[in-house]
Amino acid sequence: MSNNSFIINVPVTYTKDGQEKTAYRRVGVGFVNIRNDGSGDQVLSLKLDFPVGATELVGFVPKPRDDEE
Repeated sequence: MSNNSFIINVPVTYTKDGQEKTAYRRVGVGFVNIRNDGSGDQVLSLKLDFPVGATELVGFVPKPRDDEE
């Protein structure tokens, strides 16, 4: 997989056995692109799976799948 994509997640905090923990729920994917106006600037494009009413999004580098090398 290309290293210009990220899995976009929403952090969700919860309490288990008296300890606060954080889980991450996938909500989409993000891509790093280069502007084609000659500036060479990078932009991040987010493609969400559904409308998200969140104040924080977190991107992770995707893990390789078994069928990818």
